[in-house]
Amino acid sequence: MLAKTFGAAVYGVNASIITIEVIVGQGLHFNMVGLPDSAVKESEQRVEASLKFFGYRMPRQKVVVNLAPADIRKEGSAYDLPIALCVLQASEQITTQRSLEDYVIMGELSLDGTLRPIKGVLPIAIEARKQGYKGFILPAENAQEAAIVNNLDVIGVTNMQDAVEFFEGKKEITPVVSDTRDLFLSQVNAYEADFSHVQGQENIKRAMEIAAAGGHNVIMIGPPGAGKTMLAKRLPSILPPLTLQEALETTKIHSVAGKLGTRANLMATRPYRSPHHTISDAALVGGGSFPQPGEISLAHNGVLFLDELPEFKRSALEVMRQPLEDRKVSISRAKWAVEFPASFMLIASMNPCPCGYYNHPEKECVCGPGVVQKYLAKISGPLLDRIDLHVEVTPVSFDQMTANRPAEPSEVIRERVIRARERQTARFADHPGIYSNAMMPSQMVKEVCAINDAGRALLKTAMIRLGLSARAYDRILKVARTIADLAGSDEIKIEHLAEAIQYRSLDRENWAG
Repeated sequence: MLAKTFGAAVYGVNASIITIEVIVGQGLHFNMVGLPDSAVKESEQRVEASLKFFGYRMPRQKVVVNLAPADIRKEGSAYDLPIALCVLQASEQITTQRSLEDYVIMGELSLDGTLRPIKGVLPIAIEARKQGYKGFILPAENAQEAAIVNNLDVIGVTNMQDAVEFFEGKKEITPVVSDTRDLFLSQVNAYEADFSHVQGQENIKRAMEIAAAGGHNVIMIGPPGAGKTMLAKRLPSILPPLTLQEALETTKIHSVAGKLGTRANLMATRPYRSPHHTISDAALVGGGSFPQPGEISLAHNGVLFLDELPEFKRSALEVMRQPLEDRKVSISRAKWAVEFPASFMLIASMNPCPCGYYNHPEKECVCGPGVVQKYLAKISGPLLDRIDLHVEVTPVSFDQMTANRPAEPSEVIRERVIRARERQTARFADHPGIYSNAMMPSQMVKEVCAINDAGRALLKTAMIRLGLSARAYDRILKVARTIADLAGSDEIKIEHLAEAIQYRSLDRENWAG
C-alpha cells in the first residue's frame, strides 16, 4: 500500500515542499531514495525504535521511502515523523480519519518516540500556507514560532503517538494561535541597554546618533576601557523600531540558523551580533557544504559589532566588502546557489596601537617606531572606504564618572533619529532599494548632497590641510546630509559640513605620524 504526505527543505531563507512517499510490498530491506544525506538515512533506526516503543512494528517486507523531487539533496533529521506516519499507514497498522496529504509534517524522533525541536520552522510554515495546506504538524517546542503565520493550523505534538491519535481522530489538539501584531508591539522597544547609563562621552553619543539616523558604518578608535563596547551595545536602542515585515525577515534568518530557542517566536528588537575575532570566514559571511547564514546575515536589520578589528583575520574582513555594498550574501555551489540578506550597520572598534595607549592623554605609548602605522595597516583601504564615520574615543575622566548627572535616554535620541529617517524615506520614495543616506550611490550624492560655494571652499581647505583622501569626499557629503536631516534642514550648511569633516580621522595622512 502507498502512503503519502509532505515535508519541507530549507534553502537559504526559503523553504521548498518535499513529497514523502512510502510503499510496502513484497521483498525485504528498507530502501530510501531521493538524494538523502546520512542524517536522513539514519532515520530508519530512529523510526523503528519509536514504532516498537509504542507497540507498533517495522514491516518485515520491502519498504521504499521516496523523497521527491529526487534531484534536490535532503539534509537533517526532521523527516523522521512523516516517514514514521507513512510507514504505519502503508503497512495498514493505522486507519486515519484525517488525511496525511492535507498537512506538512516535520519532526525529529528520539528512540522513545518523543519529538525534538527542529530548525527553519518559520519559512516552512510560510511556504505551507502559501501552498494551501490545511495545517503544519511539528514538535510542540516549535509551535509558537510557526504560529506567527496566520491562516494555518499549527498542531504541536510532543511524541509520535500524539500525531498518530490526531490522524486517527482519537485525539483533538487545539491549534496554537499567536497574535503576531500584539506580540510585536509589546516587545518592539524592549532593550536592556540604554544611553542613559553612559556618563560623559557626549561627542561619541552624537556620532552614534548620526550613524543611526543615516545608517552609516562606524569605527571607534581609542584606548582600552574608554567605553567603545559599551556604546556599541546601546546603538540598537536608538535605531528606528523594526517594522513587522523587517521583524519577519529577521526571524526567518534566525529560525534557519536555529538561533531562536524553543520558547521564542517573533523577533521584535533589532539584532546585535558581536562575534569573536577568531571567527572563520564561513562563520562570518555564511557558507558550509550546506550553506547556513553567517553572523552578517544574523545581524540583518540590526548591528554587527567587530571588537578589536585589526585582530580579525584579513581574509575574513575582506569577504565582507561585497556584502557591505550589495546588502546580501550570494553563496554558490556546483549545482545551486543561495542568497542570504545582509543589510546591517557595521560598528567596529580598535585600539590605536598594539599597547593601546597611542595618543592617550595620561599614559605613554611603548610601541616602537613604525609599529602604529603597521597596526593600522591591518585594515585594508577598501574596507575602510566603506566606513563613513571614524570616531576617536577618549577615556572618561573621574569627575565625569562620578558626576551622576542625568544622561539623555535612548528613547529621546530615538525620536530624533526617527524624524531624520522619515525625511530620508520621503527623499528616496522614488528610488526602490534606497532607504537611508548611507545607501546612496555616488551618482546620487551630487544631486542630493549639493553644497554652496562656501561649503565647497571649506571642503577643499579641509582636504588639503588635513591630508584627507579622495575617498573621503563622498563620505563627508553623506554624513553632512544626515546631520542636516537631524537638524531639520533642507540644505547642507557650513556647520553640517564642518561636523562631518571631523569624522574622517583615519583618512588624515598624518594621523599616526
